[in-house]
Amino acid sequence: MSESTGSEGRAAPPTVLVLDAPSPAPPPRLGALTGRARIRHTDAGGLAGELPHADVLLVWDFLSDAVRHAWPGEGPRPRWVHTASAGVDRLMCPELVASDTVVTNARGVFDQPIAEYVAALVLAMAKDLPRTLALQGERSWLHRESQRIAGTRACVVGSGPIGRAVVRTLKALGITTVLVGRRPRTGVHGPADLDRLLARADWVVCAAPLTQDTRGMFDERRFGVMQPSARFINVGRGPLVVEEDLVAALSKRWIAGAALDVFESEPLPPDSPLWTAPGLLVSPHMSGDTVGWRDELGAQFVKLYGKWEEGRSLTNVVDKKRGYVPGH
Repeated sequence: MSESTGSEGRAAPPTVLVLDAPSPAPPPRLGALTGRARIRHTDAGGLAGELPHADVLLVWDFLSDAVRHAWPGEGPRPRWVHTASAGVDRLMCPELVASDTVVTNARGVFDQPIAEYVAALVLAMAKDLPRTLALQGERSWLHRESQRIAGTRACVVGSGPIGRAVVRTLKALGITTVLVGRRPRTGVHGPADLDRLLARADWVVCAAPLTQDTRGMFDERRFGVMQPSARFINVGRGPLVVEEDLVAALSKRWIAGAALDVFESEPLPPDSPLWTAPGLLVSPHMSGDTVGWRDELGAQFVKLYGKWEEGRSLTNVVDKKRGYVPGH
């Protein structure tokens, strides 16, 4: 903890620096830390100047690259960094990886909400709901047949908590589901099986972390492996997909459709060809954001802080070299 002392010789509480998210996002509710921590707030522009004075950094603006840019500066650095996100790719720089700073993430908060969102996308595409809404806007009565999803096959890529929640939810809908992770083990296929499983899947769901091994893993070759009736869903990270290859695959009808909730560049630029790619559903990185999600993230940090201030082992500790929480 902080070595500084107050005016009466008592040890001052540790300083928690919060990298705030831009307005209108509210700040985290940290009232439970009153008297236990000195809370300071900063934006991306002030982060570099504040880092040397912080014991803990809470990355509330998890879409920011500010930590990666500010961390290499001079002076002390926080001993613990917590990000209010599942992914940590926007934080990491060589200096942070090499440091003894502990990094934790929001593992556990987004698992089921994202799984439900994936299920909603599967149902929407199978039942042709986007076209139904478009036809309603045109006051057009056009009877069609929809697809039955029970008995179809899904391949979920990413064996972490989010991927496993997706598997459970899709299985509840009667979908035969396989899971692919970084290494084979009971109930999980390894990367060597991926192409074979993609070739049989009706639904391909990407929920993998972004690492050097996974960047651009869904490219022209992988979309070419999929069957023409397949649909692709990405709720992992945007750079997992070569976006121009996906646009080409949809335009050439190599696959039947896709849904993206994450993108290489966010917000998605108005001139991006993804907006008009045939059969593509675009959503603004919202698959895990349900009512009350920010309160849940704040409560998770407060709980972790309790362990940290007592010197107990933290949960959700990220392997900084791998880029994710090990053990799954």
